[in-house]
Amino acid sequence: MIVKLPFRSVALLLLVAWTATGDATPMVNAGPATAQITILYDAFGRPSAMQKDWGYSALVEYGGKRILFDTGNNPDILAQNAKAKNIDLSKLDFVVMSHRHGDHMGGLTYLLKVNPNVKIYAPKERWGVYGGDSLSSTFYRKDPNLPPEQRYYSGAPPEVLQSGSAWPGANFQLIDTDSEIAPGIHLIALVSDKPGTLEMRELSLAINTPDGLVIVVGCSHPGIDRIVQTASTINPRIHLIAGGLHLVVANDPEIDKIVANLHDTFKVDYVAPGHCTGEPAFTALKKAFGNHYLYAGLGTTVQIDSSQH
Repeated sequence: MIVKLPFRSVALLLLVAWTATGDATPMVNAGPATAQITILYDAFGRPSAMQKDWGYSALVEYGGKRILFDTGNNPDILAQNAKAKNIDLSKLDFVVMSHRHGDHMGGLTYLLKVNPNVKIYAPKERWGVYGGDSLSSTFYRKDPNLPPEQRYYSGAPPEVLQSGSAWPGANFQLIDTDSEIAPGIHLIALVSDKPGTLEMRELSLAINTPDGLVIVVGCSHPGIDRIVQTASTINPRIHLIAGGLHLVVANDPEIDKIVANLHDTFKVDYVAPGHCTGEPAFTALKKAFGNHYLYAGLGTTVQIDSSQH
């Protein structure tokens, strides 16, 4: 099935081909300038050899870079789904971990087996989530009147405490500010102020294309409106938002407010929601965006730059 959608400047293509067995294979033009997002992990999608599960992972290809955004919930399922799409995860330029929840980083075990040295951008948490960060030993109050056996490090702590990691030796680069990590490819770093995820740090990917920003989000815990507002300082034209919008438990008024902000205030061209966006929000977004709503279930490939066509 090939669906052609109008661009304001060029055509955006959502390309999916179904084999006789129901497997999904992306139909893409050959060439070095592939620009697309392939959904490798999600809980909804058409029947295929891929396995649905709660979590998110997408292969983002742009500007000659191959970026794995999140790794899903289960390493075996990530391996199965990558194989089904004939995607070699040993050949990546870097990985972006959006945040610390297991349904986004659980597949790291498999990824590091096939690509142990790949650079992994992750949000810099306060202490020791991904490893590789450090903390000054001045962070805690001290009582010199205690006997040495009751004092941390017998009263003589090192100046810097190094965190351990669930993935020893992994090449983490921790990010706490908005950063351009490759030409036109940015990480948006925000901290959630929402109940339930208070102080959670999250990275979103923002790609500055000729048609505007393409924003890929994991769960949007800080709020998709805040993410888009911050990203718009790079380019006020928001062409596409893909990923989880964290409206899965939101009530209808909350959903309507977010949808109106995206459609009317930020004037987003296209949305390709997935993961924790939620079924009622899928419906509301589809109603608001019409044919600018892109289905992005498991196995779907969305082409984000049609200059090759």
